[in-house]
Amino acid sequence: MEELLNILSELHPDVDFTCQEGLVDDAILDSMDIVSLIAAIKDVYDVSITARDIVPEHFNSAAALYRLIQRLADED
Repeated sequence: MEELLNILSELHPDVDFTCQEGLVDDAILDSMDIVSLIAAIKDVYDVSITARDIVPEHFNSAAALYRLIQRLADED
């Protein structure tokens, strides 16, 4: 989770990602941020986020995104 928080902090250093629950819904993350996130997650966690996984509920919080990463890693 620490690596994910570092990735998110690089995108928006002013946001406390440990408690934010509406990253997409509140427009903190935009589509370009999500593209950057997906690439960084691939590099760090070696998991591929597919189009079917790119839904707001997976990107609204760091915890939700980490659960997605764990699920994808378990599927490999």
